[in-house]
Amino acid sequence: MRTETSTREAPGSTWARSYDYTARALVRPRSVEDVRDLVLREPRLRALGSRHSFTDLADTSGVLVSLDALESAPSLTGEVVRVPGGTRYGELAAWLEERGRALPNLASLPHISVAGAVATGTHGSGVGNGSLATSVTALEIIDGKGELVRLEAGSPDFAGAVVGIGALGIVTHLELATSPTYQVRQTVHDGLSYADLREHLTEILGAAYSVSVFTRWGDEPDGSVGRVWVKSRTTTPEIPGTELATRPHHVIPGLDPAPCTEQLGVPGPWHERLPHFRLDFQPSVGAELQSEYLVPLDRAQEAVDAVRSLAERIRPLLQVGEIRAVAADDLWLSPAYGTDILALHFTWQADPVGVGELLPELERRLPAGTRPHWGKLFATADPGAGFPHWDDFKRLVRRFDPDRRFWNAWLARVLD
Repeated sequence: MRTETSTREAPGSTWARSYDYTARALVRPRSVEDVRDLVLREPRLRALGSRHSFTDLADTSGVLVSLDALESAPSLTGEVVRVPGGTRYGELAAWLEERGRALPNLASLPHISVAGAVATGTHGSGVGNGSLATSVTALEIIDGKGELVRLEAGSPDFAGAVVGIGALGIVTHLELATSPTYQVRQTVHDGLSYADLREHLTEILGAAYSVSVFTRWGDEPDGSVGRVWVKSRTTTPEIPGTELATRPHHVIPGLDPAPCTEQLGVPGPWHERLPHFRLDFQPSVGAELQSEYLVPLDRAQEAVDAVRSLAERIRPLLQVGEIRAVAADDLWLSPAYGTDILALHFTWQADPVGVGELLPELERRLPAGTRPHWGKLFATADPGAGFPHWDDFKRLVRRFDPDRRFWNAWLARVLD
């Protein structure tokens, strides 16, 4: 019987208005049974997270399904939290903190949904920290046959399904490993030169629990190439060639720092320091595009030299770049599969033509083995080349979605 417990509305656009969804409608089911009913009824549908992507990744010719109205709440069993897929990380983090628990890491934005971030391999920073997907111990998916499938760590399909780019079905719930809560202090270090960045990059990225280098790749008026944001669980480390900032900063030079999390070394709960932005503020600048490339960490120096060689072309299009490190994992479509990675993130001006012309050249110069972030802009026509289990994933998609209910134009370009 047709459900009447789902609301329908116009699909709208991505959060940065970089793409207008073409789906017939956006549906907000209130129960897992509603989700199952939609899958059985609709020939084409696609899960929509918190809209923090920049392309047609989540679009469909049918209906978009948002889980943010699902009548389900987090629950904690021992050290594992079960959470609805549409929950935002910032909300989950506050809920865990109230119960004395924590996650090992968070992304720059606490606004993103758990299922969406996991499905695209989204990450925070830290040479010892895996992506957000590495906290997953189980997930529940409504597949293309309308069946509720539960996958647990160690099961045959688990490593292929966690970073699933929305191709396997609608992830209704996930279970995440937690730890006792902890404190973090955040400091900003000014005056990083390109010579020090190049010579000491892995040392800088490993100096604390979570480290980000913000740069516009060309030299600033003071002769520096950027700033280092350090999030430490113990004492504040020294960063070669820099000095501690004495006032708060925004990640983008010149902007009001109010949307950013507290700095100046004041200790606070993990979830109020690890993200760069506060949950109750607009993240980043809004009117922007983003790309990110994940490079094997042992080719870090080669990668930064490649980007630096394009500084004159990059800088007019760039609001800010960010450099981070992420630990290796065993998830098939994770950009960190099998190797520690250097993450090169670009927050571009809202100039799709200029960015579109630059990306092919940038990708040609990056080292072999570079992988794209699934939720952001990239130019390569063969994104699966760097993933050893690419063909295995395609077979998994055919098993989970034999009638291609979750297929869309983005998957056709990427997987076909």
